[in-house]
This record gives sequence, C-alpha cells and structure tokens, in this order.
Amino acid sequence: MSRRPLIALLCTLWLLPAVASASWREVLPDARLVGEGQLRFFGFRIYDARLWSATSPLRPQTPFALELTYHRAISRDDFVRTSLEEIQRLAGTMLDSTQLRQWRVEMQQAFVDVTPGERITGVYLPGQGCRFYVNDRLHHEVADPLFADAFFAIWLDPRSRDQKLRRNLLGEP
Repeated sequence: MSRRPLIALLCTLWLLPAVASASWREVLPDARLVGEGQLRFFGFRIYDARLWSATSPLRPQTPFALELTYHRAISRDDFVRTSLEEIQRLAGTMLDSTQLRQWRVEMQQAFVDVTPGERITGVYLPGQGCRFYVNDRLHHEVADPLFADAFFAIWLDPRSRDQKLRRNLLGEP
C-alpha cells in the first residue's frame, strides 16, 4: 500500500470514533426544553419524555429532539411492533405493505433493547429524515422524511393516544 492511501485510511479511522460519538446536541446546538412529561401504563412509569427545539412553541417543519429516558426494560422488538401499530393507526390506509416492511427494517436498526436509565433520542430533520441516538451516541439515521413524519406523530399528532403527554411535551396547559 502506498503511503498516501495509508495515511488517508489512518486519518479516517482516527476520526471515526469522534463521528460515531457525536451527540444529538451538536445537530441542534440552540435547542431548549419545550416541554416534558411521563408515559405511565397501569400506574407504572415507563419513560420520561423531553422535547427540545430552538423554537418554543414548536413550529411546523422545525428540527427538534425527542428524548426518552426509560424506567423499564423494553425489547427492541416491542419498540418496533408498538411503533408500527401506532404509525398504522394514525396513517390509516395511506401506507402500503412495502413501505411498512422498509420502516420495520429501519426501526430494527435504530432501536435497541433498553434497560432502566438508558436514553433514546430521536432527532427530527424536516425534509431529510431523522437520527436516533442511544445514550447520546449516534446509532442510526433514516433518510426518509415520510418515516420521520409518521414516527414522531406517535407523540405529537393531535390524535396521539396520550393527550396529556402530548400537551406536556408541547408546553401546552
């Protein structure tokens, strides 16, 4: 191997950990807390949620981060299944099976099995897609704006299942 490609390879490998460890806050440096709340199920606290954005109140087509800190162990498969069910409920018949299969694959890559205390932060990037960070480390990026819209609608759509959590996240009374 000649010297130049070897140096380029070593520089790339040296920079890789810095790129992989980049926090979501580097993507949204001006983000401030918009609102926060908890998801409870039969009285048990499942996760704490925080919505971060440079604008408050949150404006349409504005980047934001939704940070979830878990209080229960939840499997990746449960995340994927529940997320797809909610996406389908909100979208109705507008989604085809091919799209849902692709989104399942993306979510399998984006999510992890969590234990109490772990955080998953989803960053919404309008017109681009979204990124998922696990404990502040970039884990997966989905370059599909339709997926990003559908996924974050789970929490922010007016038809969200947990209206109290939605209002709290949006900083509404």
